[in-house]
Amino acid sequence: MMPMGGDQIEEAVAYAAKVLRATVGLDWSVKAGGLEWSCLETAEHIACDLVSYAGQLTGRATDGWVPFEIAFDEGSGPDDAIRVIESTGGLLSAVVRTTPPGVRAYHPYPHGSADAVGFAAMGVAEVLLHTYDIAQALGVDAEPPAALCEAVLAWLFPQVQPARTSADQWATLLWATGRGTLPGRPRLDSWRWHNSLSIPAGRVVLREVPPAAAADLAAGGTGGFTWIEGGPFEGTRRAAEMVTKAYASGVHRPEWGMFALVRAEDEVAVGGMGFHGPPDEEGVAEVGYDLAVAARGQGYASEALDALSTLALSRPGVTSLLAVIDPENTPSQAVVTRAGYVRISDRENTRAYARRP
Repeated sequence: MMPMGGDQIEEAVAYAAKVLRATVGLDWSVKAGGLEWSCLETAEHIACDLVSYAGQLTGRATDGWVPFEIAFDEGSGPDDAIRVIESTGGLLSAVVRTTPPGVRAYHPYPHGSADAVGFAAMGVAEVLLHTYDIAQALGVDAEPPAALCEAVLAWLFPQVQPARTSADQWATLLWATGRGTLPGRPRLDSWRWHNSLSIPAGRVVLREVPPAAAADLAAGGTGGFTWIEGGPFEGTRRAAEMVTKAYASGVHRPEWGMFALVRAEDEVAVGGMGFHGPPDEEGVAEVGYDLAVAARGQGYASEALDALSTLALSRPGVTSLLAVIDPENTPSQAVVTRAGYVRISDRENTRAYARRP
């Protein structure tokens, strides 16, 4: 799995400090590339983001930004700014490492919250991109480690087709954030990153599985989750492989992929659930799910499917959800029935159930 956490924050900050220290004798009062801030103000923004993200996680903010910010002391120069970035980067790194699994805090994009991995990825992105903005204005080359760029893309930009080679990771990240061009892709005038969605569903929570975690699951790993005995089951790994292939092909759409079913009481993953892809031209999306054997027969799947379906059917253009089940699989038929699906057709090898708004 492409890791994202305290180590990656520290690597990004160390890279930024090295690049920026080569510019301390230059004029940091000029505007950073593409921004309205000066280079010094942009460095202050980096530090503010890092400490703000740490504050969100430690304060467990749920409905808005913790109302504080930092500012450089009057008369601070480039070397001072770099030291503050190093200090605030260390704070975020420590907080990310010590934040328990399942903790989420407020961030507006796109669903109002992010977990520790999300805040780590956003912190790394802010450091890499704004270091580039400063370096560009000062005429200094800046290209961060390809592995960091690849990880940021996989965790925050699941809708962007990944680069095919390590040499292209940085160019792809610049393009994804409106800072560059790529052959065959239109330049972006606006952009947003995507923090994974979390959906409460009674005794379980559906946690969206980003491509980085899906790739690990598909390869036989845990995807970053703690699994119940016997999990993840075969269907969950196949679903993760579908997400991985869709991401590599550039057709993966956030929120229409895979979710892990995690028990709210102990943060143990018991299964997977999600969609075979985004809705078709008629607004129909097919659902699928899979529980580890030890978690079956307890109602987890019905609770999760009801919550996921309610959210999906509230989205514009979605007309119905479809579940296709083997005739012999009566437990699965009971799951969809309890979640509000009705039987619509029978074929020799399958039975189809649908739920509509």
